[in-house]
Amino acid sequence: MRVLKKIILAFLAIVVIMLIGGWIYYTSMQPNYSGNIKLHKLQKETTTYFDDYGIPHIYAENKLDAYTMLGYVHAQDRLWQMELMRRIAPGKLSEIFGKDMLENDKFFTTLGIDEVSEKAINNLDKNSETYKIAEAYANGVNQFIDNGATPIEFTLIGIEKQAYTIKDMYNILGYMSFSFAMAQKTDPLLSSIKEKLGNAYLKDLNIDVNPNTLLIKNSKQQVEEFEQLSAQVTRIINKSPIPAFIGSNSWVVSANKTSTGNVLFANDPHIGFSQPGVWYEAHLSATNYEMYGYHIAGVPFPLLGHNREYAYGLTMFENDDLDFYKEENHPTDSTKYKTANGYKKYSTITKTIKVKDANAVTLTVKNTSHGPIINNLIETVNQQEPISMFWVYTHFNSKLLTALNYISGAKKMADVKKGASLIHAPGLNIMYGDAKGNVAWWAAGKLYKQKPHVNRKFILNGVSGEDDVVKYLNFSENPMAENPTWNYVYSANNQPDSIANMLYPGYYLPEDRAKRIVELIEQKNNWSRKDFSTMINDVTSSVSPSIVKKIVLALKNEQLNNTEKEVLEILKKWDGSNTTEQIAPTIYHKWVYLYLKNTFEDELGEQLFTQIVNTHLFKRVIADHINKENSIWWDNVKTFDKKETKNNILVKSFKESVVALQNQLGKTFENWKWGNVHTVEHSHPLGTVESLKPYFNVGPFASKGTREVINNRGFEYNNSGLYTIKSGPSTRRIVDFSDIENSISILPTGQSGNPFSKHYKDQAEMFNKGEFRKMRLNKNEIIKVSTKLTALPKNE
Repeated sequence: MRVLKKIILAFLAIVVIMLIGGWIYYTSMQPNYSGNIKLHKLQKETTTYFDDYGIPHIYAENKLDAYTMLGYVHAQDRLWQMELMRRIAPGKLSEIFGKDMLENDKFFTTLGIDEVSEKAINNLDKNSETYKIAEAYANGVNQFIDNGATPIEFTLIGIEKQAYTIKDMYNILGYMSFSFAMAQKTDPLLSSIKEKLGNAYLKDLNIDVNPNTLLIKNSKQQVEEFEQLSAQVTRIINKSPIPAFIGSNSWVVSANKTSTGNVLFANDPHIGFSQPGVWYEAHLSATNYEMYGYHIAGVPFPLLGHNREYAYGLTMFENDDLDFYKEENHPTDSTKYKTANGYKKYSTITKTIKVKDANAVTLTVKNTSHGPIINNLIETVNQQEPISMFWVYTHFNSKLLTALNYISGAKKMADVKKGASLIHAPGLNIMYGDAKGNVAWWAAGKLYKQKPHVNRKFILNGVSGEDDVVKYLNFSENPMAENPTWNYVYSANNQPDSIANMLYPGYYLPEDRAKRIVELIEQKNNWSRKDFSTMINDVTSSVSPSIVKKIVLALKNEQLNNTEKEVLEILKKWDGSNTTEQIAPTIYHKWVYLYLKNTFEDELGEQLFTQIVNTHLFKRVIADHINKENSIWWDNVKTFDKKETKNNILVKSFKESVVALQNQLGKTFENWKWGNVHTVEHSHPLGTVESLKPYFNVGPFASKGTREVINNRGFEYNNSGLYTIKSGPSTRRIVDFSDIENSISILPTGQSGNPFSKHYKDQAEMFNKGEFRKMRLNKNEIIKVSTKLTALPKNE
């Protein structure tokens, strides 16, 4: 009995020790939101108040101290995210994840972002404010790396922390720039369709076609190569552990259209959902400087921000700044390629990619005047017929850090415009409003002209010189509007008007969101913050009801069974809104997918259809194509004894939708609610491991919204009948210059990327419900709801 008692006591002691050890480990891994710390190179005592949502409000006597502190607190909440972000562009993901990420590393290494970053640093004035702030921020990050807790992700994967550099900042911005581009996925697909089907099929999709655009000869092999090229790029973007930028909304209304006589500003950039989310909020206050900003991991200057004087935000321009060129090797010397001025020698650079648990891989990148040869990235592409990638980003010195410093440190509207003019890539719409009543937007990006015959949506002729850039436009020729007479500016990634007497080639999204935004703004001249908060959560499509009318018309003379009649009645009564309780959106999106499949897959084939159906291009096709009575696409080329019409396809798709939904969700309509099939889960890179998913992922949640409504949700169409959300608003911000201290915002999950923090997912439910919280600027109010972390200068 005594022995048993001793065993029990020993067991209890072990349990207690384990619990104490676990508690100590747990508390040691949490971000430090209170107390005192000492930091090198800090000039004066600096105080940070972490509010009730974990957002740091940093008060310093000078900007450099404020940014040193920002680097430290940003790192303690997001060091793992910084680590991933800085590894993508230079091709260092395989070093921690192994062979699975080798494809990504080869691709990004080939792009040359790392070399652009190196040049940008060499050209950056070391005495400039931009450099000094970047250095101060990196100093803060590195002091956390040296002295702070090691994030659990580093421990689980088994990697060492490494010093953070200014070059990492440029590489992060370079990756961000590439993730904006759409041409890398779309151009090869369109070239494939042209070679496979001919110009008539493209013409019917409203794609301007010029047969002189391409050097390529018809061949089944090349069609497959282009499909593989696009599939490769899509796969790389999808595998990236950091989400891509997708689209965005913003609108700013002048004093003449608000109830208070002050400017109202709204912005919700659309980015792939992830955990942690992309933005880190921070409020910095120093002598002659204040900014409440939204920062991406590893970059000191906020991409979105506001203070008491002005607000700025961004949307994606969607301009085309990336082209593919078909090159031609010298017939006997593979080190040379043909140009309009004779043969030139490829420039080459050899790089080594470290791979976890495997041998390092050596990669030799060949470059032409257009850009790198990408054939060696894709085994199925003919190595004897080189394809190069021209990307504006790598052809100019990057001034992105300087531009962001101008914008976030502006004293007047002209400073923001100056910052916008320094951005050559990515293409951005910089949205602006201020306390003086100004509203504006500027399209930032280096736009360029080619000869009239060139269509950038296809792979171009790299040999003749006829398809090359002939002129880069001055920033003054970019789309823009300053204090327009109609009293508002907006952007929803749609096609801008021309200033330079040309259309700006791009991969613009359809008019759906733009149409809804304009429709709502035009209705009234007494907008309030509350009205904006309702509008930014709007889930009604202005376009879908018009498409439903086409379905109803097609079914007019059809014999329908009772279930089909009931389904049709649901669609007839639908106003185009997409809430979780509605049934019509489930019916509508199943029909859209089957309409696309029945219309386009027979000609394109399964692989090409799967790739192109989820591009921006096909988002634009739906509403336009359904109005065409005699489209070449309506006929199913596989039914040789029959020629299908538009009505045949619309009716077939409707009837198949009813059957598919019954098979998927049952015969009870109550089970067809949109929230049952439209869900979001914010995934952490380690959440792919099933046992870790509950600890790192956030969700899933049933979600309102859909594709191309203001409360935009991105998902892929496929056979499953499930609409798993991949992207959406990365924040919703409303800045009210009549009551700046009560401006509002929300994040999709939480401020911290540390799973041990109470702010890891404390905004998730609010976000999903469309709710908001304050962006606090009032110091007294901040202190009341905050913990306090004081940084003191540390003797060197």
